[in-house]
Amino acid sequence: MAAANTVCPRCAHETIDKVHTSPVPGAWDVLQCAQCLYTWRTSEPPRRTQRDIYPDSFKMTVEDIANAPGVPTIPALRTTA
Repeated sequence: MAAANTVCPRCAHETIDKVHTSPVPGAWDVLQCAQCLYTWRTSEPPRRTQRDIYPDSFKMTVEDIANAPGVPTIPALRTTA
């Protein structure tokens, strides 16, 4: 289900999905960007939910996303000697 009239605060992508709704009617929704996967709750402050206020140092472009390093693998468990 898509959220209406919203752009991603981090990458400005226009496809935003509503992934969860508060059990308290009208309290908040959890939204996720389809491009960069940034996820936020609608009840968070504007600096986390609005593109024009979101910190520039955390904004991403399509190029940034394409060149982002992969998530490191989890190392094997150490064995005790």
